[in-house]
Amino acid sequence: MPDVITFGEAMVRLAPPSHRRLEQTRTLDITVGGAELDTAVGVARLGHSCSWVSRLTDNALGRLIANHAREAGVSTEACLWTPDDRVGLYFYEFGAAPRPPGVLYDRKDSAFANVRPGMFDWPRLLAGAKWFHITGITPAVGAKTADATREALEAARAVGVATSIDLNYRAKLWTPAEAGKCLGELVALCDYLITTREDIANVFGIEAPDHETAAARVAERFGLKSVALTLREGSLGWRNTLSAMLWHPGGILRTRSYEVEIVDRLGAGDSFAAGFIHGVLTHDLQKALDWGVAMSALKHTIPSDFAWVTREEVEALLGGAGMRVDR
Repeated sequence: MPDVITFGEAMVRLAPPSHRRLEQTRTLDITVGGAELDTAVGVARLGHSCSWVSRLTDNALGRLIANHAREAGVSTEACLWTPDDRVGLYFYEFGAAPRPPGVLYDRKDSAFANVRPGMFDWPRLLAGAKWFHITGITPAVGAKTADATREALEAARAVGVATSIDLNYRAKLWTPAEAGKCLGELVALCDYLITTREDIANVFGIEAPDHETAAARVAERFGLKSVALTLREGSLGWRNTLSAMLWHPGGILRTRSYEVEIVDRLGAGDSFAAGFIHGVLTHDLQKALDWGVAMSALKHTIPSDFAWVTREEVEALLGGAGMRVDR
C-alpha cells in the first residue's frame, strides 16, 4: 500500500512557447498538471510510494495524463475510468513584468467534475497509508466533488491517516463566500493546513497584522496541528524571494530565504506541499518547512507543473549548494 495518497483532478496543459500570447501563437507545448497530482509527483520523487486518486476519460488524453503520472513514479491504479465526459484542459500564458501570467480553463463537465460520493472505496484505498492530501481546488470543480472530498477526509480520519489541505483558493472557480463555507468544513477535518496569508483573508475573512497572527487564528478556529504559510516577495515575473513560516502549539518556525529565477512557477506551491509531507513523515516540522521551501525553489527553475528533481538535489540546496557547474 502507498505511503501517501492524493485526490484531485489533473488536466492537459497547453502553453504558447517563448512568452507568446494565446492569440498570436501557432504552436502549443503539451504537458500535464493538477495540484494534487503535482504534489504526488513531488512526494514520489523524494522516495515515498504514492498513489493519485482521480477519474479519467478513457481516451488518448486520459491515457496521456495517466502515462505522465506513472512516468514520474505515481501509481494510478486507484483511478476510475469512464467512456463518458471529457478531459479538462487549461491554457497557460507565461508572463513578464508588467504583464502577469494567466490561466484560461476549459474544464467544464470533465470526468473529475462528475465525481460523486460513493465512487471510491476509501477504507480500502486508505488501508495502510500514512498520509492523505487534498487541495481547495478539488471541492470547487464540480457540484458533488465537495461531498466526495468530505467523504474521503472522514474516511482518512476514521482510520487514523494524517490529513493535509493546501487551501489554493481559485477565484475563477468560486466566490470567497462559497469557498469559505465549504472549505471551513473540510479544513476542520484536516491536521495540517498549507496556505498563504492572502488566502486566509480571502476565504475565511481572517484579517491579521502579521503572518504569525493569521496562522495562529486560523489554527485556533479549525483545531489544526500546524499551519504553514508560504511567503513570496518581489514584483518581477522572473525573479522572486521565497521563504515560509509555520505555527504550531510550541511556537513559530521559519526558514531561510531563496532568491529564485523563475522558469515556470506553476506547481511550485504543490512542490512545497510535497517537501512538507516528506519532512513530517521523515523528520520534524522544522525539516518539513525547510524541505518544502527548497522543493518549491527548485521547481521554479523547471518547465511544466512537475518537480523533476531528486532527493539529493534538494539535500544539496539545503546544504548550501551554489551555482557552479555540476561536473
